[in-house]
Amino acid sequence: MVLQVIHNMIYNSILDLSGRQKMLALLIDPDETASDKLPLLLKYADNVGISIILVGGSLVNQPVGSFISAIREFSSLPVVIFPGNPSQLSDKADGLLFLSLISGRNPDFLIGNHVIAAQFLKNSSLEVIPTGYMLIENGSTSSVEYMSNTRPLPRNKPDLAVSTAIAGELLGLKLIYMEGGSGAAGIISPDLIGAVKKSISIPLIVGGGIQNAGDLKRVFDAGADMAVIGNAVQHNPGKLKEFAALLK
Repeated sequence: MVLQVIHNMIYNSILDLSGRQKMLALLIDPDETASDKLPLLLKYADNVGISIILVGGSLVNQPVGSFISAIREFSSLPVVIFPGNPSQLSDKADGLLFLSLISGRNPDFLIGNHVIAAQFLKNSSLEVIPTGYMLIENGSTSSVEYMSNTRPLPRNKPDLAVSTAIAGELLGLKLIYMEGGSGAAGIISPDLIGAVKKSISIPLIVGGGIQNAGDLKRVFDAGADMAVIGNAVQHNPGKLKEFAALLK
């Protein structure tokens, strides 16, 4: 179901659909998406039931605002920034996931970058959604791990992930976003997803390593309210139909 953006209600729409309707987000990294592929990718996204478009990456070397403007030419979906750092801010989007990397201990990604961004965000029209970002070990060093200089949560210690998610909710964060990092070899363990979902009352987003419909079904069945796909469709937009079939 497409989220209806009316007077900054992206989060309330996610909250309303959680538990009733599975949601699918498309993550687009401006540096990884060929300009000639973007129109077709967005056409499929608009037509198959994608809820929101996330824009961002660990390292983006082009102006995010210009890229979002290009998205607007081909899509009416809500655009939400998924920032790797404060340079990726733009008021051309509808909203922003205000990410706290709660799985790590680097103060820049817990509060430092947030202070840098605070006045811009306060004066913008962006809907700012406080989000607890949890990086889960995936068997290789991810871009997020390298750029943030933090270690991911062990994939075989669910108690740590559960306690981290609970702490994020108690701190007032509105979403928990778990992922194995861009290009993860596989999805996060369904048992781990399920354990976290059962421990929190806020929506759970899961991304990383979702390569096919089978992966997506396991993520949804484990308890994710919203799943995020990116690499699997950036060079093969038609694959969005395969994923979106699970939303029906």
